[in-house]
Amino acid sequence: MKENRDKEKTLLLIIDCQSAFINENTKQYVSKIENLVKENKYDYVAFTKYINNENSMFFKNLNYKRCINEDDRKIIINTNNFKIFEKDIYSTFNNELEEYLKENEIDTIYLCGFDTEACVLKTALDLFENRYNVVVLKDYSMSNSGIDYHKWALKIIKKLIGENGVI
Repeated sequence: MKENRDKEKTLLLIIDCQSAFINENTKQYVSKIENLVKENKYDYVAFTKYINNENSMFFKNLNYKRCINEDDRKIIINTNNFKIFEKDIYSTFNNELEEYLKENEIDTIYLCGFDTEACVLKTALDLFENRYNVVVLKDYSMSNSGIDYHKWALKIIKKLIGENGVI
């Protein structure tokens, strides 16, 4: 894949930075993520958007009723016309993302956003299992359930994809 290129291509994938996931635990990370995007150090930037509905397992089994309406679904960082991947499950990894990665010859995906123990973790594992280089940016990710969940998730990610999978 890299034969004709000198430089690794990178993607910053911002997971679920949406109104529904902002609370006292996560709100301070919004400006950090905004600043990371403004640094312009990744070749590509994309966002994910979780969309819930009344037929989902989240709604039915977990009684999770957030992200049903547009106010909850709103991405709270200016997406600047970057690609947005909509999803209705924890993971962002799907055919659309895989096609995007291949079309743009992306070598490494950097993940950040919310929630570390759910969507960030699941996306990292799915990318890893599908042979992509993936790195979770620990200082730009958080759990709306608090720092303990964030730390536990980082330990799990390091165990399952390697110490270099978290920076």
